[in-house]
Amino acid sequence: MNWTLATAPLLPLPFILSAAILGLGLVVFALISGARGAWLRGLSIAGIVALLINPSLVQEERDPVADVAILAIDASASQQIGSRAEIADEARQRIEQNAGALSNLELRIVEVAGDRTDGGEHGTQLFGDLARTLSDIPPERLAGILLLTDGQVHDVPDSLDRFGFDAPIHTLLTGAPDEGDRILTVVQAPIFGIVGGEVDLTVRVDDHGSEGTQGSSVRLSVSIDGEAVRSEVLIVGRDHQMVLPIAHGGQNVIELAVEAGPLELTLANNRAVITPNGVRDRLRVLLVTGEPHPGERTWRDLLKSDPSVDLVHFTILRPPEKQDGTPIDELSLIAFPTRELFVERLHEFDLVIFDRYRRRSVLHPSYLANIAAYVEGGGALLTAAGPSFASYLSLYRTPLAGVLPAQPTGDITERPYQPQVTSRGARHPVTAALPGSNSGEAPATWGRWFRLIDAETISGETVMGSPDGLPLLVLDRVGEGRVAQLMSDHAWLWTRGYEGGGPQAELLRRLAHWLMREPELDEEVLSAEVIGDEMRITRRTMADTAAPVTVLRPEGGTDVVELSAAEPGVFSGLISAPDLGLYRLSDGALTTVAAAGVLNALEFQDVRVSPDPTAALVEASGGGNYWLAKHETRVDLPTLRRTRAGRPATGRGWLGLVRNDQYTVRAVREVPMIPVILALLLLGGALLGTWWREGR
Repeated sequence: MNWTLATAPLLPLPFILSAAILGLGLVVFALISGARGAWLRGLSIAGIVALLINPSLVQEERDPVADVAILAIDASASQQIGSRAEIADEARQRIEQNAGALSNLELRIVEVAGDRTDGGEHGTQLFGDLARTLSDIPPERLAGILLLTDGQVHDVPDSLDRFGFDAPIHTLLTGAPDEGDRILTVVQAPIFGIVGGEVDLTVRVDDHGSEGTQGSSVRLSVSIDGEAVRSEVLIVGRDHQMVLPIAHGGQNVIELAVEAGPLELTLANNRAVITPNGVRDRLRVLLVTGEPHPGERTWRDLLKSDPSVDLVHFTILRPPEKQDGTPIDELSLIAFPTRELFVERLHEFDLVIFDRYRRRSVLHPSYLANIAAYVEGGGALLTAAGPSFASYLSLYRTPLAGVLPAQPTGDITERPYQPQVTSRGARHPVTAALPGSNSGEAPATWGRWFRLIDAETISGETVMGSPDGLPLLVLDRVGEGRVAQLMSDHAWLWTRGYEGGGPQAELLRRLAHWLMREPELDEEVLSAEVIGDEMRITRRTMADTAAPVTVLRPEGGTDVVELSAAEPGVFSGLISAPDLGLYRLSDGALTTVAAAGVLNALEFQDVRVSPDPTAALVEASGGGNYWLAKHETRVDLPTLRRTRAGRPATGRGWLGLVRNDQYTVRAVREVPMIPVILALLLLGGALLGTWWREGR
């Protein structure tokens, strides 16, 4: 029960105050002038004022409201190191018991685990979840906040202003203050690099908590796409610059690792992975057209439409054997720079295309031999055959024959036919699922061609052909390079839209990417992708079956995954992948790596238990830092106490939770202090006494 004084004025308060002041003045004047009954007049005026104010006593029946304490538990990955999780579990149980023994206190628990993306990339986001919990609690009911953590919190606000509460924050640290750890840090790394070029990166190794290791040497091993490439010696405590190659387009997985240090909490931060994306500066293409024809402009337009292509195009309009009597100084044609192109600068080109080229005296056999060597050394060659390929003027009668996968028979088919993807082509990424394709049947949406140079496939894969089974597009790997052979010069009909046309632009794009050894167009690929807590393994192959894949997990465990056919040439399998880190996969022929979560996570950059990240906030709130030492039998946990607002909330061996004394009113009863009848009797008596006293 609680009593309070309340008033309910019968007249406006300014009027009552004015009347009281006037009455007081009259009483003072009467007293000064010596008038009889002045005190009775004052009593009468006071009674009138009290009656007008109408005071009353209010009785409230109150129910106390429990204060709220929040226990925020850091369950991030770094909390799984050593005995931290065990300490946190015991501390949680005992805090729940102790809080339950305190009167008028409610304990709310917030557990922040961090998911595989945000928990790694942005570290432990403890205060983000804490703010969402605080939004449901009135600030005047908050008794305090307990942070059960290793101290590595990465979203600590600059001040408490945005929370709007006045309560202590206490940090309960799940470790020892003398921990040590070796850390490999990538100080600077690029996000992309030019294919065939190199990238610069800066790394650093630090030994925290170890005496005498500063300035000592440590060995760093480097692997690219799962294959070890080299090792280097680093000096502890110093930045080290490195230069690494970008071997291919797309993602290049570069893994760095150092040996264990004198003191280690975890080996997870002894490794770092960067994934620069390989991009091509410019695709340099040399296109040589043997003679003018309707498809010449089509090849040129397709290549020039790509802004990343630098095209050098020569069309042989006037071969040396042509003699028409025109004076040389009147010809507008420039000389064909054969030596410059095919000797001096040949290796500057990424792709060489021969379009309806026929053997003449323009290119000496030694130049064609250079092109064959260029292909075997890693170059790319595309030939589009015309009628001359079936004659004695064929490129097959030159040194290029050694790298061409299809040999002409000498016959030419000149009748309508629809190009189609072969059963092998349905597996090959260059021709698989081409728009309008249908393996084994003539695709009705593709226009017909009218010429095919009959040939016999000697090596490589025939990915497109005619309904009669003749090869139309043959792909082959020669040495370190690649060759594509198109046995017709009628591809331009698709570009012109004849009978609906066909996917010439898409086919040429895929051909160029395959010839450039882009990983996404390789026919033999092992890849893996982590989605959530699962990893999907994909094996693309030209074979009818796929071998099992061995998976080496980040923590060292091994799994063998059987793959099943998903589509022609593609096999896949699924495996759980709950652990963060780098998975290594191999099927005996190919190897690859896959990253689960965010590598080089902020969470593992420094895993030592420390009060420093939250120290300023804890001090500003009036809270304290407590180390939860693990003894043989139990954790050394501070005692929970209730304290008054404004009093110290921390001490040796105890921490305070503020008692706010909040309540709700269940019922209210109002009792008038001056009953009306009694007031009238007293007022009447005072007036009669005044009249009697003045009448004497």
